[in-house]
Formats: sequence, C-alpha cells, structure tokens
Amino acid sequence: MPKDARLLRIARALSERPYDDRRAWAGISPRTVTRRFIAETGFSFTEWRQRVRLLRALELLAAGQSVSAIALDLGYDNVSAFIALFRRVFGVTPGRYKF
Repeated sequence: MPKDARLLRIARALSERPYDDRRAWAGISPRTVTRRFIAETGFSFTEWRQRVRLLRALELLAAGQSVSAIALDLGYDNVSAFIALFRRVFGVTPGRYKF
C-alpha cells in the first residue's frame, strides 16, 4: 500500500470497490496519481488497480462465483478481457485455476 495519505485513500477505496474505474480523484491530478503510484508501489496506477481486481477475483473464485459474474462485478467491459488478463498474470484461465 502507498504511504502518501492521498494515495492511501485511493488505494483503500479501490480495495473496497475494485469495480470503480475512475481516472480522476479529488485533490490529485491523474498524472500525479500515476507518477506517485509508480514511486511508492513499483506499479503504475493501472497495474495496481488490476492487481486489486485480480486478488478480489481469487476470493470470488474460491467462494464459487462464476467467471462471468466475477468479470462483470469487477468492472471489466467483457468477460474475455478479464480471462485474458487473468491468464497473463496467473498462467491459467480463471476456470482452470486450482486452489
């Protein structure tokens, strides 16, 4: 998690609502968010948000939710985009992921 108070508020908001795809946050410019996230976490803001969504996806898969429901609940525009990202990060599709 970032240490900067403004970024920490954003990170916590995204952790609670990973489907939130805002690009602008009150009091901090999108460019500053991007630069500061890289400096503090090693990830760009987009990469960080994707990781939050993927961690939540793992929780939802473990709870037995369908891949389609998870993708839509997490704010992906389509199921295929979610599956492609999941496979790229974990090496398998969410349907084949084993706990």
